[in-house]
Amino acid sequence: MDSTETGYLVGKPSGDDDPSEPRPATKMSHLDSYESSKSTTTCSNRLVNIVVEPLQWLQMLSSQLNPSFVFGVILVYGFNQGFSGSFFKVVSDYYWKDVQQVQPSVVQLYTGLYSIPWVMKPIWGLMTDVFPVKGYRRRPYFVLAGVIGALSAAMVALGGRLAAAVALSCLIGLSAAVAIADVTIDACIARNSIEIRALASDLQSLCGFCSSAGALIGYSTSGFFVHHLGPQGSLGLLAGPPTLLILLGFVLYEQRTSGRSEEKSTEKLGLAMRGMYKTIKFPQVWKPSLYMYLSLALSFSTHEGHFYWYTDPKAGPAFSQEFVGIIYAIGAMASMVGVLIYHKNLKDYPFRSLLFMAQLLYSVCGMLDLMFVLRWNLVLGIPDYLFVVMEECVSRIVSRIRWMPMIVLSSRLCPLGIEGTFFALLMCIDSLGSLSSKWAGGMVLHAFHVTRTDFTNLWLVVLIRNVLRFSTLALIFLVPKVGQSEVIIPSDLLTRNSTSNVEENDNLELVPLNVVKAQV
Repeated sequence: MDSTETGYLVGKPSGDDDPSEPRPATKMSHLDSYESSKSTTTCSNRLVNIVVEPLQWLQMLSSQLNPSFVFGVILVYGFNQGFSGSFFKVVSDYYWKDVQQVQPSVVQLYTGLYSIPWVMKPIWGLMTDVFPVKGYRRRPYFVLAGVIGALSAAMVALGGRLAAAVALSCLIGLSAAVAIADVTIDACIARNSIEIRALASDLQSLCGFCSSAGALIGYSTSGFFVHHLGPQGSLGLLAGPPTLLILLGFVLYEQRTSGRSEEKSTEKLGLAMRGMYKTIKFPQVWKPSLYMYLSLALSFSTHEGHFYWYTDPKAGPAFSQEFVGIIYAIGAMASMVGVLIYHKNLKDYPFRSLLFMAQLLYSVCGMLDLMFVLRWNLVLGIPDYLFVVMEECVSRIVSRIRWMPMIVLSSRLCPLGIEGTFFALLMCIDSLGSLSSKWAGGMVLHAFHVTRTDFTNLWLVVLIRNVLRFSTLALIFLVPKVGQSEVIIPSDLLTRNSTSNVEENDNLELVPLNVVKAQV
């Protein structure tokens, strides 16, 4: 900085400065104070922006969408999917391992059954689309989900030593509560994604942030409660989130439909079924749907084998209950980072190129599991606790980046008029992929004799899984090349479904009418 600039900054006329004379110390102190204040102000502004920007973003969504809908997304994805799902994952694993004392391959099959309510999502979607209760299409199903979830959690917690079949039924009931609430709110999300295409990625980012934040709380507290309340007592805490669903059923804004609409449920059911069949036949729809199923099914799950190995005091690293929860909690934080990366940098990339790179990274990340099982981390001088945290962070970030465009793609494939039902159908396909993954993993664990105490062949199971992940890259041609904000399904199909169901359409006011008209 030259003398002229310095003189101006300290408030002295530039002509009074003599370059040959040393600068007074007071001037330098004033300048340093100014620069320090400027730096502090910039730092403070950044901290304020970190807090203000998310709030401004939520305010923008609430101004474009109905505020009760935004509240519903936060409640369903944050508390029920995020918190309940993560808490349930850890606690139920310990419940089967310590209370029921079953083999990991059997638990893998049991966890696959948790997917049954999610496979039934088209049925829930049809119910919410064409079978209103007392004139309401969404609110009663939130209440139903809340009642099922609360009763299931109370029964497994207070029923003593339950038979395995009864306990499994209760845990499936908890999963059903989340699935019914999910499909109900997803119908609203799909409709908004179609009517305001520019917000499709933002809506999925909101879902991802809420889910990851809830998962962070659930994972970080699960180990503590398992240690102090035991697995069975901890499952009783899962009655809380379903109770909030009952509240949502009363506060969600929804206009009541006429009695005439209720009398035409059978006709609307036929229209919805024909619309689904007509839509799924388009190559723009069935090809990416097939890719989403195969990408999940081919990467079969080895979670239960890893969990039993994590906690084994001889063959594995013998992680404590609290540390297992911490591992998953750190993974939830990493998942939020993945959502942020997608929201800030990746939501404008074409579907095919983004999913190809995400699947490639996902396949490479799987090799970290293999290194850990073979204990190569100790050869490299990396302690178990540090390596597992690194592995969890990387895999969660990549998994979230891989998953987000799939959900956006699913929401963009839904035609108006049957958006709730069809989005549920696409999510059912994903759930079938998850079910296939878990059951295939259970069979492979059983075939290679991975038990509660024998983990000799666990590394081989992980290697086979990683090879299948790489093979999924050959199927990327099934994904469309279009951008994430472009129209995918034919416009004439979108118009036909919208006009043919205009009388049957949901009257839930999710978008201000002036915004919808502006988009049209």
